[in-house]
Amino acid sequence: MRQDIKGLTRQNLESLLVKEGFPKFSSSQIFNWVYKKGTEDFSLMSNLSNRLKKHLGEKFYLSGIKVMKREKSSDRTEKFLFKLKDSSFIETVLIPEPKRNTLCLSSQAGCRFKCAFCVSGAGGFKRDLSVSEMINQYLEIGRLIHPLKVTNIVFMGVGEPLDNYNNVIKAVRIFMDGQGVYLGKRKVCISTSGIIPKIYSLAELGLGVRLSVSLHSAFNSVRSRIMPVNRKYPLPELMKSLKFFIKKERFPVTFEYLLIKGVNSSLKDADKLASLAKSLPCKINLIPYNPSPFFDWQAPLKEDVTIFKDRLKSKGVFSTLRRARGRDISAACGQLKAEIFLRKGVDSLDNKC
Repeated sequence: MRQDIKGLTRQNLESLLVKEGFPKFSSSQIFNWVYKKGTEDFSLMSNLSNRLKKHLGEKFYLSGIKVMKREKSSDRTEKFLFKLKDSSFIETVLIPEPKRNTLCLSSQAGCRFKCAFCVSGAGGFKRDLSVSEMINQYLEIGRLIHPLKVTNIVFMGVGEPLDNYNNVIKAVRIFMDGQGVYLGKRKVCISTSGIIPKIYSLAELGLGVRLSVSLHSAFNSVRSRIMPVNRKYPLPELMKSLKFFIKKERFPVTFEYLLIKGVNSSLKDADKLASLAKSLPCKINLIPYNPSPFFDWQAPLKEDVTIFKDRLKSKGVFSTLRRARGRDISAACGQLKAEIFLRKGVDSLDNKC
């Protein structure tokens, strides 16, 4: 049975090829063809021996991914709907900025954690994505936006990245490989709802990735209401794991804080958040709730958001008010919904593609 070569790190591939008597540097050559030159045919890899090209064709294949729909927001954010081989669907978002282009990748089809504001989990969990399915999101969008290049990757799309830990880590290694994509340290960010054991594991690897944590309340009870994962991995224990991560990586974590009217946006909430933020090196992104027809939450008024932000500042804690990107195409935080889209007649899209 042939293996998908995009599911292997360079070290994995090197080990397999060396066992067959091929030079160690062959894996670097192949990575260069696949990830730097975008070659999808082993026979076109001209600096490989004929024997190696034949071996690759017999033992490996190069997978792809199918774009079903591409939408562009008024703010230039783009959203891509991908169909996977088992007819699962995922969404990926490209966020263009003057000095960088950030790709928001999905790591699972659906999500099992059911955060109370997030559409991704409303359709249930189907499965983890393979390494190549994550890599192919990057490669396919890279081809579509050429000559522009993706400069940063955030695992913030559909799914909980640390719930698909092994595959996400392999994908990160490929993205950061000098012979492959090579985005460099701190150009890859993993977002989590707070899977504590995996935060410790990630810290021990020392990969140089950034870590973003969906916080949404500094009160343990309120966070449990918003994020059921907090009942298993409570906030006090989460904070211990983050301090360990920061000690190992020597880089602050980022807290994502979705402001929801009447839930976590009072001055009392701001004071508690300020106290928590002072306990470790961190950055805070404030995000007014993005509307969704699936939930009854509302964003605070603009003046209330300003008051919240100013209260943090008065306590010596600085935050960034994150501008919603792609809201008009449902590409903003908490709005990705590929599994729900699946239940609403994607058959019509199949007929158009």
